[in-house]
Amino acid sequence: MLSDSQYHPPWWLRSGHVQTMLGSSPWRRQRGAELLAATGATTTGHLLDGGDGVRLNGLHSVVPGVAPVGLALLLHGWEGSTESSYMRLSAAHLLQRGFAVFRLNFRDHGESHHLNEALFHSNRIDEVVHAAVDIATRFRPSPASPMVAAGYSLGGNFALRLALRAPAAGLSLAAVAAVCPVLDPAETMAQMERGRRVYLRYFENKWRESLMRKRALFPQQHDFDDRTLKLDMRQLTEWLVQRHTAFASLDAYFDGYSVAGARLASLQVPAEILMAADDPVIPVAEFSALRLPVSARVEMAERGGHCGFLINAKMDGYAESWVADRLGRYVS
Repeated sequence: MLSDSQYHPPWWLRSGHVQTMLGSSPWRRQRGAELLAATGATTTGHLLDGGDGVRLNGLHSVVPGVAPVGLALLLHGWEGSTESSYMRLSAAHLLQRGFAVFRLNFRDHGESHHLNEALFHSNRIDEVVHAAVDIATRFRPSPASPMVAAGYSLGGNFALRLALRAPAAGLSLAAVAAVCPVLDPAETMAQMERGRRVYLRYFENKWRESLMRKRALFPQQHDFDDRTLKLDMRQLTEWLVQRHTAFASLDAYFDGYSVAGARLASLQVPAEILMAADDPVIPVAEFSALRLPVSARVEMAERGGHCGFLINAKMDGYAESWVADRLGRYVS
């Protein structure tokens, strides 16, 4: 079901580009730190079992003296981390609503490059599902406590795929939420290539930094030279696919983690999706073509940019409170 959003930003935040830029700004990251600290939560770091020897890490937060109503798992976007602004802000809102929160780092994100030799790529869903089961086993407040999950951008894509795989993995999820999720990776790449190059350059630079860290940690495994690092996004992704995945082509790799069209039609877990029509990264037309079960809903905002949805000069966001509100509805 597709519905209009109640989100309406002030006049000076009506540009999708302004929303996107401010959404990942240091001021917003600081706002997230402030609101998270204000909850009084205790946060501890943990290593997780991703299966087949894979290790992931993340942060578990609880408010001392408060019996959690459930456990919320948060997934960041590509080249984000547990400390991204939207992760901190979402954690703060969920903690305020009584949840315990676990923020997971994907492989090679945050301070996790040293944990695994092989490189991250977006089809590594199995290790995220395995880690989610580990998180549920170790951090669910009680065996009967509900667990929910939410993700932003690529993390939204992972959250939706996690929901698809949850029943077969024995993972009980009450609901998932996705903000500006990547639906068709091939179209997202094309959108960035034909749009303002600042977004493509941003991700290229972040990815190159990540690859350099990996090379420094595992020089025997990763002996690529600087010429490889100078490839543009499409060429570098093709290099990744050819050298570090089992996919025969870039198209096959993109298809491997697409959730576009009818891919979500078999969802058994209720899903809430928030999207902005002016998102400069994710093509909005894909959302009207989704085939969803009746338990899945898409809320479309006219404005908001890519994972922005800012509401004031303090850098507070609609999306993070929306995640907490929507997921809170599935907790009795």
